[in-house]
Amino acid sequence: MRSREGVFFSLVFPVILMLIFGAIFSGGSTGPQRLYAQNLDTTPGPGNVGTVFLGVLNQTSALQVVLVPNGQNFTQYLSSHSSSDGIVIPANFTSDYLGRRPVNVTEYWNPTASTDQEVFGIVSGVVNAFNLQAAHGTAILGVHTQSATLKNYKYIDFLIPGLVGFSILTAPMFALVNISSQYKRDKLFKQLSLTPLTRGEWLLSKVIWYVMITILSFILMTVVGIYAFGATVALSLYLIPFLLIGPFLFVSLGMLVGTASNSPDSAAVVGNLVTFPMMFLSGTFFPISIMPMWLQTVAHVFPLFYVVEGLNNVMTYRNFGPATIDLAVIFVIAIVIFGLAVRLFKWRED
Repeated sequence: MRSREGVFFSLVFPVILMLIFGAIFSGGSTGPQRLYAQNLDTTPGPGNVGTVFLGVLNQTSALQVVLVPNGQNFTQYLSSHSSSDGIVIPANFTSDYLGRRPVNVTEYWNPTASTDQEVFGIVSGVVNAFNLQAAHGTAILGVHTQSATLKNYKYIDFLIPGLVGFSILTAPMFALVNISSQYKRDKLFKQLSLTPLTRGEWLLSKVIWYVMITILSFILMTVVGIYAFGATVALSLYLIPFLLIGPFLFVSLGMLVGTASNSPDSAAVVGNLVTFPMMFLSGTFFPISIMPMWLQTVAHVFPLFYVVEGLNNVMTYRNFGPATIDLAVIFVIAIVIFGLAVRLFKWRED
């Protein structure tokens, strides 16, 4: 606790991340998507079908139609407003529609953008409704939506387990990589070998310390998540093994990286190469289900994935069966890495 940096990154930084991501993603709807529209149909009065079409789009509440003057170059107007969402009603829209002649509205969109996909779907739905109306048809087939889950989860419900996993990873990894490499360089391990302290006792003290840090960080993030963002967290004794084995795993991994490196600089490089991919590809901040399939396969290689998934299974879904499998995977990986770390960890260099 004498290190202000250590206190900040172990306890305060994860809470700051929760406040930032919670504020960004837990604020509810962001409002309607802006859709720029140019109506070239000059039919006067309420008989202008183009005006009616744009009015229906505006009434969906998912889109906010913004009219563009007819004299403007439409593509340049979209570019100047940093948008790819636009629709142009042709000049002959009313006469062709009422005369049941094929007519197209032109939609400008970016197929790679998720918001533009939503706009395209809404416009297509309104077009289908106008076709049905023009054919004097009757709507027969509809859609009734039903939630597939017993409760509606919020982003913050998944963020808390992710940030607990983030804390379990970063605090021991960065500290042990730095400590083990610097102690080896400065011959402090050699001096410790002259004391009654054993290597096992030294390693055990680090594990116990980071278990305490993890538990304290868990309490802080859970309290902030519940009282600041109304998170729903299931507290269970099944969390205890994750809060014990998780730090044990990453203390061992940090010790392994630090002792296997030749210098503090190389240890820092290797530590970052190990830590940062795990940090962002293990479902810490975002679910891996939104990632490409090949990247989801890569995520299953990282031990942090099983920590975060296990915490989610316990704290969010209360699926203790899958959580047991995650815990078993973490335990096996921890034992293997701990064995390698002990084998390479020496008080004195050869």
